[in-house]
Amino acid sequence: MVIFGIRQEVERHLTSFKASQILMKIPSVHKVVFVVDRKDLDFQTTKEFNSFSDGSVDGTDNTKALVRQFADDTKLIVTTIQKLNAAISKKKYLSQMQEMKDKHIVFIFDECHRSQFGDTHLSITKFFTNNQMIGFTGTPIFDKNATKNLLGKRTTKELFDESLHKYVITDAINDENVLKFSVEYIGRYKEKAESKTNIDIDVEAINTKELLESPDRIDKIRDYIIANHSRKTHAKEFTAMFCVGGIEMLIKYYESFKSKDHNLKIATIFSYGTNEEDKDANGIIVIDGDGSDMDEEHTNTHSREKLDAYIEDYNKMFGTAFSTKDSKSFYNYYNDISKKVKNKEIDILLVVNMFLTGFDSPRLNTLYVDKNLKYHGLIQAFSRTNRILNEQKSQGNIICFRNLKSNTDDAIALFSNKEAKEVILMKPYEEYVEKFNDAFVELIHIAPSVNKVDELSSEDDKLKFITAFRALMRFKNILNGFSDFKWSDLSMSAQMFEDYKSKYLDMYEKVKHERGKGSEKVSILEDVDFELELIHKDEINVAYILKLLARYKDASKEEQEKQKQNIMNVINGDASLRSKRELIEKFINENLMGIKDSNLIDDAFETFWDAEKIKAFDQICEDEKLHKEKVKEVVETYLYDERKPLNDEIANTLQIKPKLLERRKIVPRILEKILGFVDTFYNL
Repeated sequence: MVIFGIRQEVERHLTSFKASQILMKIPSVHKVVFVVDRKDLDFQTTKEFNSFSDGSVDGTDNTKALVRQFADDTKLIVTTIQKLNAAISKKKYLSQMQEMKDKHIVFIFDECHRSQFGDTHLSITKFFTNNQMIGFTGTPIFDKNATKNLLGKRTTKELFDESLHKYVITDAINDENVLKFSVEYIGRYKEKAESKTNIDIDVEAINTKELLESPDRIDKIRDYIIANHSRKTHAKEFTAMFCVGGIEMLIKYYESFKSKDHNLKIATIFSYGTNEEDKDANGIIVIDGDGSDMDEEHTNTHSREKLDAYIEDYNKMFGTAFSTKDSKSFYNYYNDISKKVKNKEIDILLVVNMFLTGFDSPRLNTLYVDKNLKYHGLIQAFSRTNRILNEQKSQGNIICFRNLKSNTDDAIALFSNKEAKEVILMKPYEEYVEKFNDAFVELIHIAPSVNKVDELSSEDDKLKFITAFRALMRFKNILNGFSDFKWSDLSMSAQMFEDYKSKYLDMYEKVKHERGKGSEKVSILEDVDFELELIHKDEINVAYILKLLARYKDASKEEQEKQKQNIMNVINGDASLRSKRELIEKFINENLMGIKDSNLIDDAFETFWDAEKIKAFDQICEDEKLHKEKVKEVVETYLYDERKPLNDEIANTLQIKPKLLERRKIVPRILEKILGFVDTFYNL
């Protein structure tokens, strides 16, 4: 049986884990074996299983350990298909494994669309005579997307029988479990014909190694990415992957990025062997094999030397010490890259095949594509970008440097239906322009001018304004991801948007202030989500403000007033800086002009900031009569776990325990103050 559908990996792992737990409790089931097709997924799955139930899974580090687990009382085993194959095929393990041949063992195969089409699957089913096979996949192999190998052309249904459950991408989008895709096709090529006229020719029409890997083309694509990456990722609030047609091409792209000045952190990883080579230079690489060679040592000296050089660049960037000298170091490199992509420490991860399936990072929103993906490979790769995170992440961005339109249409039709494009793909740029302009009309019905916002007296009118401007921000957020976006297409100017946004933030500050006071008056605005993640300008933070302060200090007296006003405008227009406005003004008025050398402003500001932080912390503890050490623990936990403190944790900081009715007022007020303190002094 097979279960297939487009779900986030963690949901699929949770489903398979719960199924494993239930199955292992059935008396007739001897063992449950969860099988993945790569070592990285072995690590990832074991980690996730143990996060669902601590210590529930003992991951197998090598084939010897796997054989030992088959022999002992371990009920649930997580392993790779490579190690499982070694356990049943190598002579030194056969005597121990013979006892398992007739046992009732349930095998659960993860990502079974790519791991079950070589002869390893046949070997497993022949060896374990009383087996039961369950497969999980987001993209099953049908007759249309099956590829031929030595065993012929086989489908998921042939290997696992009828499907047990289907949950396709349209279901996931409708249930708001994943996002839609915005697909843009960038670049056309001109070739001079005999008649000396320039003819537009699609890139696929000249599908040659010479054109695809030409330095001029690669440099142009590199320049496009550098110019547009900030827009695509909302000022690097998100990360991206760039998949290319082969290792040779990857090397050329990496060297091209390295030769150009930019502020992007580029990292790469690939398997330095024939399993990722692209012999025909067409970018279509079969990834349906059983993966049994992924752990083997390869001897492609050139690509290995290049990868070691790129890992050394990575080591210098992050202070690490990885290499390809042994499998453990390379495995640790893989895991470190995975972690850094998830933490936004890497801007673009350059890959051939690795990370295009099974990798789940909600912070990744963009995929640059210079590779002829198709069918399940296309859907799997695109799906790295569409994990739900927040309002700012409105879609997965796919930027294709090859014409994959027909491939995209075919893949969507295969895994859902012909009409599914409307559900899965974002609408054209022009439609979002129209939606933005309609939302602007709604806004000016409520507040015809910026100053009219101040005249909104009733809470109902204020709520209407908040709702209308929030809708405008959502459309602006979507439009900002399009390469074609320009303000001249909209009915509203950029300055007018900023002016309305300032009023919107004023309203937010007022509501936050009222919450902080613990007012007994119930306001309909108190529970409004202002969706401040939608308000973000290009990397505006305290470091940026310090640069402006240095400029302000060195300016003439005539220029200083203008510079100061500019700084205040920047602060007022950015939600994350507003909480710091009063302190920055204090630093300007009391400290800035006394600093003789502009190069010392950063150090002086840090000293000032630390002193103000201590004062603010002490003030909160004194005003609310709190235990300082317990408040520090709450703050540290909040910073480390990124989890809002629980009411009981806040109540535990009080020196005097309040009665239940008093607690309902006091705890939210203290929580608001602590969150405000962290927002002001830590989120720099």
